[in-house]
Amino acid sequence: QVQLVESGGGLVQPGGSLRLSCAASGFPFSLYTMNWYRQAPGKERDWVAGITSAGGSTNVADSVKGRFTISRDNAKNTAYLQMSSLKHEETAVYYCNVMIRGITSWGQGTQVTVSS
Repeated sequence: QVQLVESGGGLVQPGGSLRLSCAASGFPFSLYTMNWYRQAPGKERDWVAGITSAGGSTNVADSVKGRFTISRDNAKNTAYLQMSSLKHEETAVYYCNVMIRGITSWGQGTQVTVSS
């Protein structure tokens, strides 16, 4: 079955950086677009970034443009989200997801806390 495992979250000061990882298994990773979302306390889950199957096309939300970069390593079945210049309001649980044949699968999420 599809399994997504996020890691790399933690406590970081405002202005700091983190790199999140999403390890995938149970499906042909290299064939599918991967996305990152985040959900802050009391708010809806919002899309952050996406990358196509071969990594040829990426897109990020306007709110993170110039600060976040999405990438993938198909040999390692892993997607990444490099985050820099983090802001307090970006404290959230960060999730990766994949849609296969109309079914969306999510990981358990990784907590990112931006605080001094």
